[in-house]
Amino acid sequence: MTGTLLNVATVLLGTSLGAAFGNRLPERWRQTVLDGLGLSTLGYAILSLVDAMSNQANVPVKFIVVLLSMLFGGIVGEALDLDGALNRAGAWLEARFARSSSAEQTARFVRGFVAASIVFCVGPMTILGSIRDGLTGDYSLLAIKSVLDGFASLAFAASLGIGVGFSVLTILVLQGGLSLLAGVLQNAFTSPMLAVLSATGAVLILGIGFSLLELKRVRVANFLPALILAPLAAAVLSSAGVSGF
Repeated sequence: MTGTLLNVATVLLGTSLGAAFGNRLPERWRQTVLDGLGLSTLGYAILSLVDAMSNQANVPVKFIVVLLSMLFGGIVGEALDLDGALNRAGAWLEARFARSSSAEQTARFVRGFVAASIVFCVGPMTILGSIRDGLTGDYSLLAIKSVLDGFASLAFAASLGIGVGFSVLTILVLQGGLSLLAGVLQNAFTSPMLAVLSATGAVLILGIGFSLLELKRVRVANFLPALILAPLAAAVLSSAGVSGF
């Protein structure tokens, strides 16, 4: 849990600085910061996707696993309305702690909470770093992620406000939960399973980049079940003796 607690601290620090000084920036500057963050998010997602599939055998079939996991995961997420639940959680937090005076400010708070929660929690560094931290106590990967998330939260908060800071609740639950469960996952995850899991996470981050750039409103949270379906599918293919799994 050391890496997760460090991550929480950097996100809170970045959010505090971004919220404190963001309002002093002209609107066009804040929009430029948000656009820069959106472009950087797309770049990070592409690099993560390439990295996840590097040195892997039978990449085309692995990508088909990612594709089908996204499709069926999206159906499950829509049925459960995960995106709506996450947005309602953000709205409840805003009403409980921020009490904005306008619908626009409420939407801004919720957008910051949802976007930051997903960006900080579905990436391959989150998954691999949490597992490594839980298994061996080595939180070096999460330490690197914490620094990156600190700067990202500063940029997010400068444009989207303090809702970004409440993403630490999501970090504690998801990232901390993964670390605590790492002992159980130790013998369960193979390299191909981690590869398709990381690649699926990278595709979800692409959706966040599109949303930040206002190119397309993607209900990314509804695709979260894909993070479960992808490694399960890889395990099934491994049992079936498919090459590369």
